[in-house]
Amino acid sequence: MAAAARMDLDGNPILPMTICMIGAGGFIGSHLCEKLMAETPHTVLAVDVYSDKIKHLLDPPSAEGQQARHPWDGRIQFHRLNIKHDSRLEGLIKMSDLTINLAAICTPADYNTRPLDTIYSNFIDALPVVRYCSENNKRLIHFSTCEVYGKTIGSFLPKDHPLRKEPEFYVLKEDASPCIFGSIEKQRWSYACAKQLIERLIYAEGAENGLEFTIVRPFNWIGPRMDFIPGIDGPSEGVPRVLACFSNNLLRREPLKLVDGGQSQRTFVYIKDAIEAVLLMIENPARANGHIFNVGNPNNEVTVKQLAEIMTQVYSKVSGEAPLEMPTLDVSSKEFYGEGYDDSDKRIPDMTIINKQLGWNPKTALWDLLESTLTYQHRTYAEAIRRAMAKPVASS
Repeated sequence: MAAAARMDLDGNPILPMTICMIGAGGFIGSHLCEKLMAETPHTVLAVDVYSDKIKHLLDPPSAEGQQARHPWDGRIQFHRLNIKHDSRLEGLIKMSDLTINLAAICTPADYNTRPLDTIYSNFIDALPVVRYCSENNKRLIHFSTCEVYGKTIGSFLPKDHPLRKEPEFYVLKEDASPCIFGSIEKQRWSYACAKQLIERLIYAEGAENGLEFTIVRPFNWIGPRMDFIPGIDGPSEGVPRVLACFSNNLLRREPLKLVDGGQSQRTFVYIKDAIEAVLLMIENPARANGHIFNVGNPNNEVTVKQLAEIMTQVYSKVSGEAPLEMPTLDVSSKEFYGEGYDDSDKRIPDMTIINKQLGWNPKTALWDLLESTLTYQHRTYAEAIRRAMAKPVASS
């Protein structure tokens, strides 16, 4: 019996499509590739310089004495190329019905210490992708960031001002909230500014040249394979994002460093919930085209200090190790990130547009997503870190 046709949200059959996914080998790309292979008939042209996180999708499964095949055999092809200088990119976009651009430098420490690389990676290098999609009438889903919102309006009010607690002063809306950045010498905003400018360019291509686009603004997507544990699956030098920083500290039995007391507030959403939202965008172009979508979980709001406390509890459960006597350590932003660092006070997404257009709501609670992530990291990295930290025995 033939499988029932898959339908979109308006009851139309979903036809197989070819997707050019730039940045397919990263955290988000690997989960999206898994979803597309397991649940859809679509073909993915996976573009990246690394393939480690999607190796399990590319390599044939092991089966004793016979040539095994994946159920999705032939539907994912890996193309190792750097989009900065490779003429093959336009050809791959032309072959596809949809391009998804996930490529970016998105590590906060780099915004401050490598602002030129950050601006080039997130604006200049993205320009050809937008141009090729526009010139060849190809649909584009572009991944931006919640950082484009910058600081909240409420952050400019006195700390004890009652209006700071009013949602209209801190909840971030795609079609209404201003994008407020710090001064030019605060180079931390190089990432957000580059990301905002490419959003404006994409929006203008849609308005003037008819580009079909969707812009995604992720709010801290968390889960297995997220970047990065320094010296293990990333550079030895450098500072990853907050959750990976804390994971690294926990794995190494070090205090979790709280920048400026850890008072900034953030929300976190589970990667598998977020990928459900992206699949809805892919398969419902009539509802997604021309829209910018916040993708986050406002129910999982905590201060960075509270996040450290919860992660310490979760990791103790996962690893069976007692927490440190002094589980956290306060450091200044200057000491941690260097000169020119600045931050936003709160990042709470409004979910009205994505709920109305795609009917999407996140499901996974903060404790559960942290338990899933830390279980994976402990299983994957703990032994490698122990070996890396072990000092060689001096010969007598």
